[in-house]
Amino acid sequence: MSGHSKWASIKHKKGAADAKRGQLFTRIIKEITVAARHGGGDPDSNPRLRTVIADAKAANMPADNIKRAIRRGTGEEPGVEYEEITYEAYGPGGAAMLIEVVTDNTNRAVGEIRHMLSKHGGNLGTSNSVAWMFDKRGYIVIAKAGAEEEALMTAAIDAGADDFEDDGDQWEVVSRPEAHDHVLNAIKAVGGEVVTAQIAMLPKNQVKVEGKQAQQLLKLMDILEDQDDVQHVWSNSDIDTKEIEASLA
Repeated sequence: MSGHSKWASIKHKKGAADAKRGQLFTRIIKEITVAARHGGGDPDSNPRLRTVIADAKAANMPADNIKRAIRRGTGEEPGVEYEEITYEAYGPGGAAMLIEVVTDNTNRAVGEIRHMLSKHGGNLGTSNSVAWMFDKRGYIVIAKAGAEEEALMTAAIDAGADDFEDDGDQWEVVSRPEAHDHVLNAIKAVGGEVVTAQIAMLPKNQVKVEGKQAQQLLKLMDILEDQDDVQHVWSNSDIDTKEIEASLA
């Protein structure tokens, strides 16, 4: 589980996400628009929209931007039509990858992703070539500060979490997607400092990737996440923290 999460968590600590706030806003706006289109504009009855709005607020997105994105999704305002696609791929070291895309031009998106993969030791897979290796789960990372482990664990499990794991300087909590909101609120209620909270595609098993292949894979994932249409990149790789830190130095 922790291979990709360690990478994302270290990037967060180094401020890499904040350095590209404009790009982050664009991604969140796309996600809000799609969530509102599929589930309606009321966050109380649309868990996906509720989660993305929380992400938007955490990124300090202005309320007007959020409202406009919702209205575009529900058709109350004109806007670009976005399509959701998940591409399946293999990266260096045999790591499986899921690349979630929201785009207004599928031909452009797949062409750019295929080019990035081939340039950095990966290749695009066929439908269900790797998707079966992942499960959709509610996923929360909590910093080891501000709350007692026993209180956090009890709150999370009572709210519906399936797993609570120690991952060095943080805890990882996994739940069914439909229990994610309840678990997140319970963790916040007992003072948990949430680093990450999302519906994630978590690998059922991990593949150890080391050395040159690990660096190549991390670079590929970073480049893919910088592509305008890509929302998330998930991998079943297991990479040591020191190698991840070296790639971000």
